[in-house]
Amino acid sequence: MNLIDHERETRNEWRPGVMTRMRVSALNGAAQLCIFEQWCEPGLGAPNHLHAVEEVLTVLDGTAEVWQGDERATLTKGQSAQIPAGRPHGFRNVGTGTLHMQSIIASPVFEAAYDDAREVPRRWLPA
Repeated sequence: MNLIDHERETRNEWRPGVMTRMRVSALNGAAQLCIFEQWCEPGLGAPNHLHAVEEVLTVLDGTAEVWQGDERATLTKGQSAQIPAGRPHGFRNVGTGTLHMQSIIASPVFEAAYDDAREVPRRWLPA
């Protein structure tokens, strides 16, 4: 059993107005999944991107517009969107307060490919 103290995990600014904290990943011993949180200021979130694996996005607090291709939905606290592997998707905060999201990815290493070439590719690996 691997015990993790989430409050000791640091938050990182992935882009202005978007803070991220890894909860479970290859960084702390996971072998098959990655779980992380994001806090997004109004109007901000994750731009269009895709993963090679399935993802579940859950709103922990606030209101998010989530899209997959041309399909869009508004999610509130306690609602999730399941995104199939290889499908372009993203989300943004459409509320007035901070959006708190959780993401679960079916891989211990976070990797994403973005449509916007200016976006920094992300890859989280163990040290």
